[in-house]
Amino acid sequence: MSDSSKDYYTRLGLSNTASQDEMKKAYRRLARKYHPDLHPGAQKVEMEKKFKELNEAYEVLRDEETRKKYDQFGPQWKEAEAYQRAQQQAGTEGRGGGEWHTVYHEGNAQDFSDLFENLFGAQARQKGASYRGFAMPGPDLEATAQLTIWEVLTGSTRRLQITDPAGKPQTLDVRIPKGVQDGERVRVKGKGSPGRHGGPQGDLYLRIHVLSHPVFHRSGSNLSIDLPLWPWEAALGTEVQVPTLTGPVLLKIPPGSQSKQKMRLKGKGLPSRSGGNGDQFVILTITIPSSCTEKEQAFYEQLRQIDHPDPRADLMREAIHA
Repeated sequence: MSDSSKDYYTRLGLSNTASQDEMKKAYRRLARKYHPDLHPGAQKVEMEKKFKELNEAYEVLRDEETRKKYDQFGPQWKEAEAYQRAQQQAGTEGRGGGEWHTVYHEGNAQDFSDLFENLFGAQARQKGASYRGFAMPGPDLEATAQLTIWEVLTGSTRRLQITDPAGKPQTLDVRIPKGVQDGERVRVKGKGSPGRHGGPQGDLYLRIHVLSHPVFHRSGSNLSIDLPLWPWEAALGTEVQVPTLTGPVLLKIPPGSQSKQKMRLKGKGLPSRSGGNGDQFVILTITIPSSCTEKEQAFYEQLRQIDHPDPRADLMREAIHA
């Protein structure tokens, strides 16, 4: 493979002897690194591309059957399978998968029609074999599925209207697993366009788009929410109910809590495709009443008379000396 960017193992930063456990750990680490939600601005487009390439590699290598085919034929293993079937139909012997393996991995980039001639040669031509006459897998299809955050939590079944390149519409009921990520490309095996001359059906690739939520904000499998507190609740401490995707929980707020302080609810985030759940982070925000009663105003006046350290001292010092 002369172009290392097309090598699925290279994309995962692994050798071709990596175990499935090593592969899963590498995928989880890189998925966090490349997830588009973590890279706003100019980097987002580049990260979307890397995230797509990472998922493409992992979807093939995580399956033992497709991994074996990839190890033999590389990223174009589907086409290679078709040629092997064509060779069998043509009745040729002795110039099979081994020679194909050599041609591909030595980096002799050729069009598949040329490779067909190299692999099957005169014997196929003598038998009247035609490249277009052999079984070929159908083209893959692409579609977009918009999911709510609740569907990411539980998984969902989605009815899709798909039109293949030949213009034939079809209705598919597709099961989308829980824990999918925004921007992820999910492979649905055998739901693409029909094959040619008895070849297998292609695959359907779903591009996932997770809709935003007014309360729960996603970052990979983690969630965060903003939790308003009155000044006295933050100062004295309290217990409050906090919403989570599985129902409200009671959270203890320690005395002296500060605005923007972050508290963690372990395992209350979204499920991960590789197992387990992320966390939910609660970000404290101090809320001031928009209007005060006379009694409240008198209380604030009493507070103002008490000698307090200047809360802006660090701000002024860092502005001058940083």
